[in-house]
Amino acid sequence: MDGNALTRHGTTWRCTSGHSFDIARQGYTHLLPVQKKRSADPGDSKMMVSARQRFLNAAHYRPIADTVCRAVLAELTTDITANYLDAGCGEGYYLRQLRTATGGEEHSLALMGLDISKWAILSAAKQATTMSGLTTATTAPWANWVVGSNANLPVLSNTLDGLLCIFGFPVYNEFARVLKPGGILYQMDAGPDHLRELRDIIYPRVRPARTLEPQQPAEFTHRSSESIRYRHTLTDAAAIADLLAMTPHLYRTSAEGRAKASALTALEITVDAILSRFERH
Repeated sequence: MDGNALTRHGTTWRCTSGHSFDIARQGYTHLLPVQKKRSADPGDSKMMVSARQRFLNAAHYRPIADTVCRAVLAELTTDITANYLDAGCGEGYYLRQLRTATGGEEHSLALMGLDISKWAILSAAKQATTMSGLTTATTAPWANWVVGSNANLPVLSNTLDGLLCIFGFPVYNEFARVLKPGGILYQMDAGPDHLRELRDIIYPRVRPARTLEPQQPAEFTHRSSESIRYRHTLTDAAAIADLLAMTPHLYRTSAEGRAKASALTALEITVDAILSRFERH
């Protein structure tokens, strides 16, 4: 990537310098340079992505998605096209919910989902294609899906109206670079009691809950924070297994902790998250 704008020509993105990037037949574009990879297969594994896809599509985190959609819709107007990026989009759940919330007609949105995991982007592109009712594996008309890194976003400076970072890894200097002045960063973080019941089971000792204050990035002004907190019951072992598999807890806990989780057939959990809105200076 040389920083020049890319223009789509059929199934290829090209820049004025002559560089080209093919859109895969599944409907996504790979824009993560080999030298930027820290491993051969960075990001979430195929197993983690599949677990997250099943868990999110079962609507266990629907209140979180609804909160994000309401916050975004409050900023949109009907007379302009708003450019939004989901940085660390995973398998695309939150962008699909946003697309549904806007009705695809009332508001004009140009959407892009980016993740460092090729498995996540592959899943997002496939589900977007199905959602659009397409019969061929092309990029869904309402979003572009890109394998890339938050540390080096393949986005022109000062071009985004909004940026989502949902349980992700914020890189504030990059987020500030790509957002327009006045653009909004929507950052979702886990609250102190998030999945406390699961953590109590899989870890020998859980640290006491503490109150979290929203971080104040130097390039942004904090506009508001909103808490999303509710109790939710997982009624089968498969959903519990998917929850554990889609989180870093799968690798942080011991074999004994994983065995305890796998023996569960039902689990009531606390979902505790904080949505912070930051405005770019």
